[in-house]
Parts: sequence; C-alpha cells; structure tokens
Amino acid sequence: MASEPFDKRTGWIWLDGAFVPWQDAQVHVLTHGLHYGSCVFEGERAYGGEIFKLDAHTERLKESARLLDFEIPYSVAEINAACRELLAKQNLVDAYLRPVAWRGSDMMGVSAQNNQIHLAIAAWEWPSYFDPAERLKGIRIGMAKYRRPDPMTAPSTSKAAGLYMICTISKHAAEREGYSDALMLDWRGRVAECTGANVFFVKDGVIHTPEADAFLNGITRQTVIELAKRHGIEVRERAIMPEELESFDECFITGTAAEVTPVSEIAGRHYQPGPVTKTLFDSYMAEVQPKKAAA
Repeated sequence: MASEPFDKRTGWIWLDGAFVPWQDAQVHVLTHGLHYGSCVFEGERAYGGEIFKLDAHTERLKESARLLDFEIPYSVAEINAACRELLAKQNLVDAYLRPVAWRGSDMMGVSAQNNQIHLAIAAWEWPSYFDPAERLKGIRIGMAKYRRPDPMTAPSTSKAAGLYMICTISKHAAEREGYSDALMLDWRGRVAECTGANVFFVKDGVIHTPEADAFLNGITRQTVIELAKRHGIEVRERAIMPEELESFDECFITGTAAEVTPVSEIAGRHYQPGPVTKTLFDSYMAEVQPKKAAA
C-alpha cells in the first residue's frame, strides 16, 4: 500500500460537501492553487477512531485560509463532522487525515477575487513518518540551505502549501546526503525548525526550543510543551543559535506525522536519546489515545 500512487488508490474523498470515489477527486490543471500557491492544508492523526485535537486543527485551517485572503465556505463544526464521517466511511481507526482548501479555476492570474473556494478531505493509513527502527535509536538530520522567511515577507503562521516549497527542496537534499530530514534556520540565522516538524533540545534536564515567531507553532509542539510542564520539566522558548547545537544532551522533533521522534545527529553533532525524550515520547503516545468516559 505504501508504494501505491495516491491517485490510484480506492475508497472515498470528501470534496465540496459530498463523498466522491477516490480516483474521481480531481481538479483542473488551471486551478489557481496549483499555479499561485493559494492553498492551505492540515495534517491530522486519528488514534483508536478519534481525531486528536480536531477542533484545533480545523480552526487553524480556517485561520490559514484567512491569512491567504480567502474564506473556507464551511464552518468548523461542518468540517469536523466531515472528517469524522470520512474516517468511518473509509473504515479507518488509526489514520492520517489531510483537509486541503484552495482557490479554483474560475480565473487565471495573480488576482482571483471571485474564484470558488474548494475543500477536500482525504484519509488513509499512515504509520510512523520515519523508519521505526531508525526512529527508536534517533534519526539523523542535516542542515538546510534555505531559511524560513521573514514574517514580513510571507504569512509564516499560515499552514500554506507555498511555504513548503523550500521544505521539499531541503528534505530532498538531506535525503541525498543520507539524512532523514534537515534543520532550517530562520532569516536571522537562528535555529527554526525541520522541514515538517518543530525541534526541541535538552540540556541538564531543561528543554530549550526556538520561539515560534517565524514558523508554524505546531499543535504537537504546543501539546508537548504542556506535557513537559505537567511533568515539572522546565521549558525555555528562546532564540537558539547554530553554534549552541553542540552543547545540548538530547534532541527530538515533534509534529502530527512525526509525533515525538528522537534525534541522534544534526550534521555531525551527536545526541543520545535520554530520559526527557523518553518521558515525552511515552506521555505523548498516551495523550493521543482516546480517553474513556468516566463511569
């Protein structure tokens, strides 16, 4: 299944208010979102039949669209319901969901004030983002050539498809060098994030993580910070410079797809997955499981 092209799979996709056969969920080649990046999306995981933090994801999807100057013509409640209905229709319990909204093909040009806004939701089985054996011992990360942009040049708090262009380039380059991912700096030269995940470091039992002022403040990132505080682990959100990377003891990344993944190396700097990483790995996996209602 993992090697099957996504456009050849079977099942259902929710598209503009209706369930359509998977292979029929298509857009025209002159879709504005394809040419000009007027597209936003979410990545969500379902565990045990429940979508983790669905409200937060849907609200962020709506806000991302607003930042790109369009409004998704469905409410948070309607989108949530569609996600849950799709999960059931696909007969999935543990799954990944991808809501995506874009400007359509009514007008072609930079300006597309009157284009219809489309929304689609797909769901499929997707296990660990990284190879399970590699993930347990810690993944290896390289350094990206490109940097996260100045928030004055792009809507950096939006989960916009266009902002991931340099992430794809950077991850491809890292993989060619034998790494699993790449660490990106921001436009000031500070440590920012990986290509699709936030990054955390540990030194003397204290967590250090870049302040999310130039990149997406991930929902998993926020969850892990809260879990750390529950365990009494100090979290410092601050500017981190590349020259500090050698001083940390542990490193891990977080994201809906990555969950909590230990890091063993960043471009020659080595880390040992330790007690803080393990505590948060275990706590996050417990947190995402559906909570049984009290008797």
